[in-house]
This record gives sequence, structure tokens and C-alpha cells, in this order.
Amino acid sequence: MFKTFYKTSLRGLVRHPLFSTVNICGLAIGMGSALLISLWIRHELTYDRQYPKQARLYQLMTNNSAGGKTWTGPQTPEVMPAYILKDVPQVESVARLSWNGDILFHYGDKVLRSTGAAADDRFLTMFDFPMVAGNPATALVDPHSVVLTESTARSLFGSSNPMGQLLRVDTTNFTVTGVIKDLADNTQFNFKWLLSYHYKEARHYIDSDWTDVNNKAFVLLKPAASVASANRLLGGMVPYYSRGRSVTQAFIYPMDRTRLYSDFENGKPAGGRIGTIRIFGTIALLILLIACINFMNLSTARSEHRAREVGVRKVMGARRFSLIWQFLGESMAMAILASLLALLLAYISLPTFCTLTQKKLSLPSDSVGFWGSFLGFVVLTGLLAGSYPAFFLSAFRPISVLRGTFVRLRGLVTPRKALVVFQFTTAIALVVSTLVILKQVRYAQHRQTGYAQQSLIYVNMEGDIPKHYDAIRSDLLNSGAVTSVTAMANPLTETWSMGAHLTWPGSAPDEHIRFSRTSSDADAVKTLGLTLVEGRDIDVRQYPSDSTACLINETAVREMGLPSVLGLPITDYPDHWHVVGVVRDFVLLSPYEDIKPLIIKGPFGGSGVMHLRLNAARSTADDLAAVGRILKAYNPTYPFEYHFMDEDYARKFAGEQQTASLAALFAGLAVLISCLGLFGLATYMAESRTKEIGIRKVLGASTVRLVVLLSSSFAFLVVIALAVATPVAWYCMSRWLEGYAYRMRLDYVPFVLAGVGALLIAFFTVGFQAVRAAVANPVNSLRNE
Repeated sequence: MFKTFYKTSLRGLVRHPLFSTVNICGLAIGMGSALLISLWIRHELTYDRQYPKQARLYQLMTNNSAGGKTWTGPQTPEVMPAYILKDVPQVESVARLSWNGDILFHYGDKVLRSTGAAADDRFLTMFDFPMVAGNPATALVDPHSVVLTESTARSLFGSSNPMGQLLRVDTTNFTVTGVIKDLADNTQFNFKWLLSYHYKEARHYIDSDWTDVNNKAFVLLKPAASVASANRLLGGMVPYYSRGRSVTQAFIYPMDRTRLYSDFENGKPAGGRIGTIRIFGTIALLILLIACINFMNLSTARSEHRAREVGVRKVMGARRFSLIWQFLGESMAMAILASLLALLLAYISLPTFCTLTQKKLSLPSDSVGFWGSFLGFVVLTGLLAGSYPAFFLSAFRPISVLRGTFVRLRGLVTPRKALVVFQFTTAIALVVSTLVILKQVRYAQHRQTGYAQQSLIYVNMEGDIPKHYDAIRSDLLNSGAVTSVTAMANPLTETWSMGAHLTWPGSAPDEHIRFSRTSSDADAVKTLGLTLVEGRDIDVRQYPSDSTACLINETAVREMGLPSVLGLPITDYPDHWHVVGVVRDFVLLSPYEDIKPLIIKGPFGGSGVMHLRLNAARSTADDLAAVGRILKAYNPTYPFEYHFMDEDYARKFAGEQQTASLAALFAGLAVLISCLGLFGLATYMAESRTKEIGIRKVLGASTVRLVVLLSSSFAFLVVIALAVATPVAWYCMSRWLEGYAYRMRLDYVPFVLAGVGALLIAFFTVGFQAVRAAVANPVNSLRNE
């Protein structure tokens, strides 16, 4: 029996090459797309799940309430971990990790800039990072110890043993006490080195203020410890130790949820990246369904050609069950061939897909689980694609078929038409979604930032730059390459400090406003291109008392609810400031969010970067060359590295642009697969109506009339699909846009473009076969009966 099935399937493939090619290619594209998406989904779902103690690992989080709202984030008081070990018995271990930063390592003549962090000595044993050399329990005990990743050690020491080697950072030496394997890219950690947190403690760099939430920390619970009990104790720690100055509540959140469920609304989990994963999982399923629908439609369209075969088999004694198995076997053979092609397509396109997703993905060809899952995937696809044709074809009545009274499905509503409508509904909805995402990105890109991005750069104040800052500033201005300079705590496109416990005369003690905080020495308004609404800029050179002056933005003034703020004293415990000016709102963080209250403090607040306004009257290359020479003269051991503000701002759109690119890719594939099926259906339609077309031509029908006749039914199906897709896409994209505070108004343009595009694509796909059938010589179709 199986031998007969095999022969029949092979003959069918050979005798109908167009049908076979369309079916196999459609299935292969659908399966390959689903395979690529599943690799990406698997990568996302395994985030931070590779650690042996993963089930007991938690990240310390805080809920910060201000202005009637609650913000949740991983920022915690830097002094808190030591108290957690003392006050929370459910905790076995806790470790701090500072925010990543760049430093310059010197080893002999070698210089390497690399990104890393400072970590408590318990950090390595909590996460059990695979050590190549060194003892994880003692590697970060010494204040002057440093642990490197393999690639960093190789860059510095080549094939030499790095253990015990000295690395110089500025004037301080650190000893290499450990080497760990390079981190996987499906983890939130991306450090290349770790310094000991004891070094920060020895240099008195620890922020002891319980109201400042500015650090990361991780907790390892004891086996069988209660999370709820731990959270009850953690929740009251900050208010207690800050003596009521802070209402921040701390809690622990599972490490394996910090990637997928990172969004919170008023202190409660509200999804996150898991929503994107579900969307693309649905897209993978829909693309596979579209490919399977092609198979179903083309198989049922060929029913007239196989009707007599089924009739003869039934007369010869074949039962319906055996016929179902035969047709399912044929679809399985087709699925197997398609799966091989899908693997090839996935392998070829994987590097491009990795570049698009910025992930290190690979086909786990050495995994038995992968091949088992893939085999199940192929079987499921084959059964899904062949189920409807098998039951449809096996249901033919032999008497009707052999008498020639077999009736084709030509009703107003048929399963075949419904499946075509489903295909194009899905494709149109995906195209609409892509257009809406692109339009939202473009809408945010055209948002007025409130400052002048062009010709604005910043450099890190590292090495000898802080020591020689005044001289550097003077030389830069005298060179003509720079028109203005300001030293600030952080780049203008970021915020490194938030505070919700600022007070001023008349502020309510129980209502806190959450401020973004930065600093400036002078000329911030001029350098950044801000607009001064009232008052003046900070200028410590002309007004020495401006070391404790501050600027605030318009949003801060509105939220404070005061008619005038100039001269207003503001306390950000334990420091005191006075307002000298108000600046117009500008975009500091995400271009998709509402502007938050901002305070720009005087230089007493510290400086980390230097913003430079290049001279637009000269070439940028000449400006940069002059700036580089001056900085190199004062800071010779550090390379001249700069960042353009407009490029930093453009990176804020990377996530949405990546989503748009992926959506466009798979929307295009959905359209392609749908058109393959439409092309095949049009081909069989033309074949089945050959004599009708010949008779119409003999009776005087023109080619244009015949093309319209043959194409109109498919165009009607696409119109129905557009009518169905429009409300579905409208609802889905309205919900998606709700996630952005600054969003466009959803209008009809994406729907019109998608609808017109779908009609044109469908018309040209069907029209090719329609024209071919319409121009054929009617004599050839009518001479044989």
C-alpha cells in the first residue's frame, strides 16, 4: 500500500510541475519563516535562565510614588543590600552591580577601552558564571582586583596567562584575579570586566542617602523561602531607614521575568516584551497557515482532475479511510520536501536575520530536541495542509463522478473562497500594521526635541580632563572650532539620576514630584540650543553663587503649581538650590513619552561629560581635528572619542525600527505566499475554463472583457478581505499605539495604501494567467472534446 502511495505521489509531482513548485515553494517559505521566528522566540524565552540557581535569583526593584502615580524600576538605594542581609532572614545572599561604564585599561603599550561594572564579591558565586581561571568566591574580595571576560583578556594579553597581571586605570593599578567565559547575549548583563565594589567603598564613592535610588542589586533567596514574606520586610525598609523622607517600597522580582515582564503600571506588572513575542508568534502561525491554505486551495482546485481517479479507486474497492491516508501521505511527502527547502532557506537567510534582530541565532543542528521538534513541526504542517483536501477528495461519490455529473464548488460562499479571503485578510492586516509602525516612528522622529542637535557633540570627562577643564574650555573657544562649552552630569539624551523627594516652600509633604536631575557649570542654554522662558542661564564665572543655582523646565513649573519660581529655594536632601531660570520643555529621554519635570543643577551637582557646540561656519572635520588636538594635549593617555547628539538621539528609535523591519519582512512574505496561491488558482481556473473562453472568443468577446471576467472574482475576494482586515487592524493598532504617550492619530491612509496595493498585486498576479488564457487561439481549445 505504501509503495502505491509513494508512486502515486511521485507521479503527481512530476505530471503537474507548476502545482508542485507553487505548493512546495509556498510551504517552504512559510515553514522557513516560522522556523526563523521560532529561533528568535526561543532566544527571548531563555533570557536569564542559564544560571544554576535561577529559580532562587531575584532582582531588587523599587516602587516610587509621586504625583499620584507609581514608577517601578530596578534602581535601588546603594546602601540597602548590607541591611537586607541583616533584616530579611529569607535572603541567603545579595550583591550590588553598578551601572555599566567605560574605562581605559593600560597594559604596557596596549590600551583598551571596554565596558564593565563594579560588583560585590558575592556576585560571581550567586550567578555561578563559568570561570576559566580564578576562584569565584575570592576573585572580587580585594579592592584592587579585576575580573575579565575571555575576549577582554585575549585582547590585552594575547595567549599569555592573565592571572596576576597588573592593569592600570589612570594612576591606579588593578590585579587580574579571575577570567570568566564570555557572556551569552540572552542575558541582561553585558559587562566585559568587573571591578570590586570594595574599591568604591575604599574611595568613599558610596551614596549613603536612602532617598537616592540609583543602583542595581540582586538577591538569592534561601531554598523554600517565601517571596511574599521577604517582600513584606523589604517594603518597609526604605521608609524606615530614611526616617520617613522616602515612601519608596522595595521588592524582589524573579530574574527570569525581568526581560519579558518588565512593564509596570502603578506598581503592578503590566506585560512587557512578552507582548512582542506573542505578536511574532502569532505572525509565524499565520504565515504557516497561509502556506497551508495554498496547499488546500490548490489541491481542491485540482479536484476535477482527480475526481475520476477517486471514483475508479472506490469502484475497485478502496475505502474512504484508505483514500484519506493516501492524500495525507501525499501532503506529508510535499511537507517533507518543503521542510528540506525551508531548512536551506533558513540557513541561507540566518546571517541577515541575525543582523536584523541583532541577535546571535543559530540552527541547533546538534540537538536531538531540535530535530524532534522540527520533525513534529513537519508532521503537523503536513497534516494541517492535507487535512481538508483529504476529506474533501475522499468524499466524492463514484457514480456521480463516473457519469460526468460531478459538480464543482461554485457557490457564492465556498471553503476555497473563504480560505482565500483569510489569506488576504492576514496579509493586508500585516501590511497595515507595518505601515502604522513606520508612520509612528516617523511621527516621533519629526517631534520637536526642544534643543539644537546639529553640530552638537559630547565627550566624556575622563583622565586629566576634569583637572584641566578651565584651560581646555578656554583653548577650545579660542581655537574657533567651538562656539560654546558646558560641562554636565550626563549626556543630554540620557538621565543618570532621578529624585522624587525634592521640597520647596509650599510643597505638600505627602505629595512628591519625580524629577530628572542633571547639572551644568555655565552656558547650558547657549551650548545645547535651549530656549529660556524666564530668568537667566547658570553661569558660575559671572555669578560664583551659581554653584548652587538651578534651572527647571516648564513641566516642573506646572507640576509645582506656583505662579513664580525665580529665586525659589529647592531642597534635594541634603543639598540646597535656588532657581535662576526656566527653560522650555525639551525631549530628554524617550521621544515617545511625555516630558517629565527636570532640574538642571549648578556644578556643585558634579560633571561627567562635556558638551561642545561646533562652529557651523567651518567644516565638521576641521572642527573635530582641532578639538582632538587640544584634548590630546591635556589628556595624552586617552584617545579622542566623541559622540554626535543627533546620532545618539536616532538610536532611541532602534527598537521600533527593528519591529517595523521584522513586520515588513513577514508581511511581505505573507503577501508573496498568498500571491503564489492566487497564481496557482488562477492557472487552474484558466485551465478549467479553456472551452468557455474559446466559445466566448468565437462569439466575439474581446481580450479585455475576458481578462476582466477571469479576474473579477478574485478582485471581489480581495475587497472582502480588505473589509474584514480593516476593523481588525484598526483595533489592534489602536491598542498598540496606546502604549505610547506621544503618538500619532490613526487615520485611513495606511488602510487605503494596503487595500490598493493588495488589489493591484492580486490583479497582476491573476491578470498574467488571465491574459494568457484570453489571447490563446480558440481553435486549440475547441477542436478536442
